[in-house]
Amino acid sequence: MTSSMDSLDAQLSANLVTLAGQGLRRSLRVMESARGPGITCAGRELINFSSNDYLGLASHPALAQAMSEAALRWGVGSTASRLICGTTAEHAALEEELAVAKGTEAALVFSTGVAAATGTIPALVGKGDVIIMDKLAHSCLIDGARASDATLRIFPHNDLEKLESHLSWAREKHPDARVMIITESVFSMDGDLAPLREIVELKERYGALLFVDEAHAVGVLGNGAQGLTGGLGLNDRIEIQMGTLGKALGVSGGYIAGSRMLIDHLINRARSFIFSTAPSPAVASACRAGLRIVQSQEGESLKVRLREHIRLLSAGLGMPTATSAIVPLILGSEVRALAGASRLSDAGFFVPAIRYPTVPRHTARLRITLSAAHEPDQIRALAAALTMSSAD
Repeated sequence: MTSSMDSLDAQLSANLVTLAGQGLRRSLRVMESARGPGITCAGRELINFSSNDYLGLASHPALAQAMSEAALRWGVGSTASRLICGTTAEHAALEEELAVAKGTEAALVFSTGVAAATGTIPALVGKGDVIIMDKLAHSCLIDGARASDATLRIFPHNDLEKLESHLSWAREKHPDARVMIITESVFSMDGDLAPLREIVELKERYGALLFVDEAHAVGVLGNGAQGLTGGLGLNDRIEIQMGTLGKALGVSGGYIAGSRMLIDHLINRARSFIFSTAPSPAVASACRAGLRIVQSQEGESLKVRLREHIRLLSAGLGMPTATSAIVPLILGSEVRALAGASRLSDAGFFVPAIRYPTVPRHTARLRITLSAAHEPDQIRALAAALTMSSAD
């Protein structure tokens, strides 16, 4: 007699076979070395061009020291949610410092960036309200919008004319609704920038709110940890700023920055905050150390080095200088992307294929990410390998 578990396994196996046939099956890769520009995977030494560690802080000794000292003082676990007994002085200090860095009244730290998005959006809009979102917004923003029960309208990527059309429709058809525009400032899979000035002008014209995900901008664009919003001088004109602590800051977690009233509301209404165990105080301490470096002269020097690396790769590929540390090479089919990643691996480079559903169908790609920790010769070698591969 077949058990229910055997039946389920058979169904799941068939699903995985289908994914494999489409070039979409994934598996976990175990890294056998510390994070950095050089990694060991499956016993092979590879140069890593897939990490979001834009400034190379994930292995910075100051962050490791801050984490170890905090672990000795506070322990390794928070033991409860933030609203029970999980909030420590490290969490409070990190939020104060994030607010100063982002030029807002307050900030709130979540366990992950995904939790920040999926908790914040439904806490601010709901049934009867309207969300207008860029088509290429990150999956966590889409999940947050769907969980809200608000009416969702999508505009083509960075299409201001269609965005305005949706805003006009929302104000005509839902005059009493709360309307929220959601976009990234630096798009995670394409590396291009949102036209934030123009979006801010439109949201003000139509009385909408603006939610900006700064995950790939903070520590890369603008001074200190300002990101694109601060670099453009728009902090006081954007209601909700989301960011991550796991990319340029080198650790993990997410945050929302905005008004004191916004943060107080989220403390009471964001379910992913209320019902999650607090991030470890040791993690919060390491985040503070990363934030201090990003805002220091050392951080500015690392950003200058990163920008030099962006120019170097762009020139090596014969393309205009990229606007961020993300350089996508769109190959179209999953098969081509997997083959390209395999060729690069054979040449000693780790650049995984990015496929549906991470990106839309027929836009599979190699997503190259640069770090200040790379050496110029490593970037030149990657450019040469890509040029040779494209010529084959």
